[in-house]
Amino acid sequence: MSQDDFFAQIGVEPPGSADSPPPTRRDRKRRTKERKRRRRRRRIVTTLIMVLVLAGVGAGGYLAYKYRPPAPTTAASDYSGAGEGAVEVEIPDGASGQEIGKILYDKGVVASVGAFADAYAANANSGNIQAGVYTLKAKMSAANAVAALLDPASQTRRLTIPEGFTQTQVKEKLVSTGGFTAAEVDAAFADTAGIGLPSAAGGHVEGWLAPDTYNISQGATATEVVAEMVKRTVSRLKNAGVAEADYETVLIKASIVEREATPTYYGQVARVIDNRLADTDGDTQGKLGMDSTILYGLGRSGGMPTQAELDDASNPYNTRIHPGLPPTPIGSPGKGTITAVLNPPAGDWLYFVTINLDTGETRFASTYAEQQANEQLLQQYCAANEAKCSSGTHKS
Repeated sequence: MSQDDFFAQIGVEPPGSADSPPPTRRDRKRRTKERKRRRRRRRIVTTLIMVLVLAGVGAGGYLAYKYRPPAPTTAASDYSGAGEGAVEVEIPDGASGQEIGKILYDKGVVASVGAFADAYAANANSGNIQAGVYTLKAKMSAANAVAALLDPASQTRRLTIPEGFTQTQVKEKLVSTGGFTAAEVDAAFADTAGIGLPSAAGGHVEGWLAPDTYNISQGATATEVVAEMVKRTVSRLKNAGVAEADYETVLIKASIVEREATPTYYGQVARVIDNRLADTDGDTQGKLGMDSTILYGLGRSGGMPTQAELDDASNPYNTRIHPGLPPTPIGSPGKGTITAVLNPPAGDWLYFVTINLDTGETRFASTYAEQQANEQLLQQYCAANEAKCSSGTHKS
């Protein structure tokens, strides 16, 4: 920039201009235009500088945000202490710490999933948490929740009663798996009011102890567990449309089917029972003639009765001698046999025999002559498999 231009911009005459000739009108116009042009140029330059500055600030801000160091994390909310009350939770197989935390949070056990996940990661033994049902507490600290899941005492005991189990076998399970004493179980069986046993049972729990899997929590009594078994049996009978007056009859028939047949033949054996009970003036004279009932009366669940035992009239469960149904069920029937008893297929069968203990193949007959022919097949099998036949057969 020349000296003249500089002084022109600030509106001052340059030094030495006093001796210069006075500007003409044309000079003044030219200078005015020049000043306006310079001011426009300065505004444009200033605007460009402002745009570039703002762009630089924006880019710097973005990069600062993108590459900023992580902000300090706020600790996940957590309860303090051992908690209160009792909460039952089920941990599935293979659940991660995050997944377990979600289950516990939903149940009100821990304050947040994050707190549990942190405690799970901090505990070197957390990987040993087993799948199962646990009794925990509400509002536990996350660390206490992890410790409780690692404590075997927190895990609810699982008790499984298979179909066909007798009262005696259920008692053994309640003692061995449930942790109750024999005296506690006997007292529960005798407490008909406490366990909700229907009057149709005549005071006997046999047949009313529903086959199922039960979760026994800490502090549960034998009476409470047995009451749950009876409750499930009643529920199944009601859901199947059984009238209360028929409860015991259905259970007796179903318990015999459970012992005498495999699922393939449930319906046909149920039909044989009905046919024999109705055949009071025929070949069977209303006698079921089932070995399973005789063995129950002898306190056994397998094998075959001896001839002396078959002839023993003192056994009230000897259905070869006593017509009609036995006094009580001979075990706990499952849903399948109850359904079969209520809806047996049509047929005039009075006899049946399992002729192959390997495959369970069973033959049904309407006459005794047909039954004898089927028994010949069994004898042939037994001649070749003596050891297997000594354990008993399904024969009637």
